[in-house]
Amino acid sequence: MLGGFTQGAEHIYIACNSTDFRKQIDGLVAIVNLQFKLDPFSDSCAFIFCNKRKTAIKVLRYDKNGFILASKKLLEGMKFQWPKSPSEVKEITLQQMEWLFQGLNIEQKKAHYSVEM
Repeated sequence: MLGGFTQGAEHIYIACNSTDFRKQIDGLVAIVNLQFKLDPFSDSCAFIFCNKRKTAIKVLRYDKNGFILASKKLLEGMKFQWPKSPSEVKEITLQQMEWLFQGLNIEQKKAHYSVEM
């Protein structure tokens, strides 16, 4: 369901560290702009954030005249496999986002990857 919010996005970014989930649209826009040095007003970008316990995510996207903020909270005992990366923000592919939403690690070692010639 959250994948619909990222449909058509050319760039999908995840915040690798946990985010204070008391933040709403204005706070998340400030993080994207000030911390990540990215343009939150680009309708070709989607930004995904995770809480500290890895049980909930928020997806932020600009929609030509305002922002959309969608959230998902997992049921008891479930967690997202959030990347442990030293960088603050990481660009991922649509496939990696699907894996993330399904509870899988975004770095699938046995998956077939695209080959460019």
